Amino acid sequence: MATILYVDDEPAIGLILADTLERAGHVAVGAHTVPEALQVLQRGAVDLIISDYRMPGLTGLEFLQLLQQEGYDVPLIMLTGYATIEHAVAAIKAGAIDYITKPVRPEQLELAVSQALEVVRLRRENDALRREVMEFRNERQIIGDSAVMRRLMQTVSTAAPTRATVLLQGESGTGKELFARAIHDASDRRDRPFIKLNCAALPEGLIESALFGHEKGAFTGAIKLVHGAFERANGGTLLLDEISEMRLDLQAKLLRVLQEQEFERVGGSVPIKVDVRIIATTNRNLADHAAAGQFRRDLYFRLSVIPFSIPPLRERPEDIPLLASRFTVRIAAEMGKEIRGLAPETIAMLQAYPWPGNVRELQHAIERAVILSPDPVLQPHAFDGQRFGLSQRWSGPAPARLATSTSNDTARPAIPEGAVVLTSLDVAEAESRLIARALEVTGGNRTRAAELLGMSVRTLRSKLNSGQDAPG
Repeated sequence: MATILYVDDEPAIGLILADTLERAGHVAVGAHTVPEALQVLQRGAVDLIISDYRMPGLTGLEFLQLLQQEGYDVPLIMLTGYATIEHAVAAIKAGAIDYITKPVRPEQLELAVSQALEVVRLRRENDALRREVMEFRNERQIIGDSAVMRRLMQTVSTAAPTRATVLLQGESGTGKELFARAIHDASDRRDRPFIKLNCAALPEGLIESALFGHEKGAFTGAIKLVHGAFERANGGTLLLDEISEMRLDLQAKLLRVLQEQEFERVGGSVPIKVDVRIIATTNRNLADHAAAGQFRRDLYFRLSVIPFSIPPLRERPEDIPLLASRFTVRIAAEMGKEIRGLAPETIAMLQAYPWPGNVRELQHAIERAVILSPDPVLQPHAFDGQRFGLSQRWSGPAPARLATSTSNDTARPAIPEGAVVLTSLDVAEAESRLIARALEVTGGNRTRAAELLGMSVRTLRSKLNSGQDAPG
């Protein structure tokens, strides 16, 4: 059932439309003129409009143009007489979804309405899928504009198109899997499988089968043939998470697969050829691990063709405001809460904390704060009682290039001369004011302003060109 608005100044046509639509199970709402139709649209949701082309005052074509100008995303079917078929063509070109010629035949109307509503359904479904894809991409997006993150992303864009093995090293929670996914998504394998295997999470007796698969009857409980991670990743990318936890005997088999691009299933004897790109991650220093005899040196050299060292969050505090703001907006939206941003003192507090759990810990801290906060802007007290003791540890402004504070609070720590003062953290407004102040301090020198802000000149230029610079 749909709510359908019909607009026609002829009562007889209106009766036919209303009767046909109601017999088809829809709710029919009538209007004689365009102003009446606009009043109906303002009162509530309308799924479809049927409008006559010739009406007193505004025509159907002008009505269609007015709908587009006012932002009404409602499909419209145009009614036209036999002698005005060219008007129907003009209406289709202007955005009408279909047209019906007069005299109106009920079966013709029902078919046109059914097809139009199906198009509406498909459009809404596509919009929903598009939003899901964008949300999924945003969740996988690497956030950070610090110098070290820009260098890493440049390396990612250079390494991604190759098939070279990649070794990602970094503390837990730094986002190694996110980098692995970014490498895959930027490669020509992006449309092929991306398979993840956690070498530390699988029991020792199962990891070989998980890697290479097994034949039916290969061991007790092997009741059917199982494809391993290498087979499932054929043509794509295989992420070996926590590679340092792999047994030495399996390391030798893995080395052979990397060199030969072939393997045998457990219990099998037929070589299986594959084309798989390997990305390995570890939270250890794998070179030291290999030097101590706890990891095969030859495998280490084979894995570290392109090594990445993901920095801990404490080494890039300039990325914390953007990360915290992104997490706040996303988590608040998921929970249906009105959280506009973070107070400046909250940002300073977050930047002062060392984050032993890195980005993962920050995300969980923001999630708890969003849940507990009664305020539309996250204040430091929203983090009270959390196990890392953020609000207790903070004793002054963060060691950032641009300090934040309120303009009239004399009880706060002194603001360094030339610092930028923010009165709130609406993210766009705060960024605009920081950019404006940096340009003011540097006399309009964009290169120096970018250095002060901790971003590239290209990023600064892009923000200025897109209208995100601060008001004068």
